[in-house]
Amino acid sequence: MGTYRNFINGKWVESNSSRTIVNINPANTDDILGTVRQATRDEARAAVEAAVESFSSWRATPAPTRGRIVARAARLMEEHKEQLAEILTREEGKTIAESRGELQRSINVAEFCAGESRRMNGETIQSELPLNFAYTIKQPLGVVACVTPWNFPVAVPVWKIVPALVAGNTVVFKPATPTPATAVRIVELLEEAGVPAGVLNLVLGSGSDAGDEIINHPAVKAVSFTGSNPVGIRLYEQVSRRGAKVQCEMGGKNPVLIMEDADLDLAVESTAQGAFGSSGQRCTATSRAVVINEVAEEFVERIAARAKSMRIGAGGEPATEMGPCVDESQFKTVLRYIDIGREDGATLVCGGSRATGDGLDKGYFVHPTVFDHVTPDMRIAREEIFGPVLSVLRVKNFDEAMQVANDCEYGLSSAIFTNDAARIFRFVDEIETGMTHINSPTTGGEAHIPFGGIKGTGIGDREQGSSALDFYTELKVVYVDYTGRKREGNLY
Repeated sequence: MGTYRNFINGKWVESNSSRTIVNINPANTDDILGTVRQATRDEARAAVEAAVESFSSWRATPAPTRGRIVARAARLMEEHKEQLAEILTREEGKTIAESRGELQRSINVAEFCAGESRRMNGETIQSELPLNFAYTIKQPLGVVACVTPWNFPVAVPVWKIVPALVAGNTVVFKPATPTPATAVRIVELLEEAGVPAGVLNLVLGSGSDAGDEIINHPAVKAVSFTGSNPVGIRLYEQVSRRGAKVQCEMGGKNPVLIMEDADLDLAVESTAQGAFGSSGQRCTATSRAVVINEVAEEFVERIAARAKSMRIGAGGEPATEMGPCVDESQFKTVLRYIDIGREDGATLVCGGSRATGDGLDKGYFVHPTVFDHVTPDMRIAREEIFGPVLSVLRVKNFDEAMQVANDCEYGLSSAIFTNDAARIFRFVDEIETGMTHINSPTTGGEAHIPFGGIKGTGIGDREQGSSALDFYTELKVVYVDYTGRKREGNLY
């Protein structure tokens, strides 16, 4: 056990703060990974200033050279994949298989973005004037802040930091408080890959102090945030007020539609993966099952049986299918929402309590929970729980299913299970989510494909894929007049 340090201007420095937080394994609260000293505002300001100082030289570094550094980081992540996965599982609680999957996604993103360093292209545009042409170029913004969540503490930082670096920006990285160990290891590998001093800075601190200092610093030209809606909206209000760019990826209340012709074996297993995988702690988690009455009884019976069969335990055990909530606060939030579901009149089919016994007593474990006869006005059907809780809403037909699915402030991901081609294409046209899946879970994505939502879920440009660099660059238009003469007429 040690004390995690900030990384500022190429040096690992311990905070002067007296405020500390203990980093605890959520599967076994006796297992302490280390201690975090919460960075002060002065230390956060120093990180921004280091990023400012290093920007001009990093910007002048050719993009393919920046890409080679990122490619080396991808290779280092590959070499240390198992070690990183073990840290991730111990710190965040997800199963070792889920951690390995997250690491592979991170490696894929880094590899893809390294390649994008050779494709930072503009376009040439024919002018309406003779002996004139125009073209566009992409240029970095300056200092950007990456504020990341605890549920994917490797993948989300990588898919923010890496495109920012490739685009020529310098970065101040503020991870979520519960996951400092993974944050430190990511930065260590990027440092080893050759990122110069001051180009990437890590600040371990609270959002209210260090985070606030970073996002409101006038030198920070853009903020990329992933987290809850209340925090994201406040951040957006603060940062946009001073004219900086903002990218927020926030909550989800993702529906899966189960039609009467669905392959129920596939639908049940996919829904269970979406609802209970990563303990439901994913913005893309399946939290609402909108089921046609004709198959609702059978679906509920099967999904409850699958929930009851889930092997709960420490993520490091190979047989474990679902780990704990990330910390005591999230654990209590999930249990509180289960109580709210009961109070609102939903039928508790299974789960609904803390999981104990068989080595679970010292962890924040909750039984996979299924509520039936949930109505669209209930809080468990409308609010993001971020835990292993599935709400089943019964509907008469496809039209009602679409109405219920879209009756939501969020718009991240969705899925439908049907073999009816007409319904599939109507669903794709009408569903109000940024991503959708046909006959597969609401979760999942690929490094080269954009990720993000609409409605109350997303603000700003999409992450991942080629569009990832859009947020981290400015588009400059260049006009070239080679007539050698004064232009006549209206220049509008």
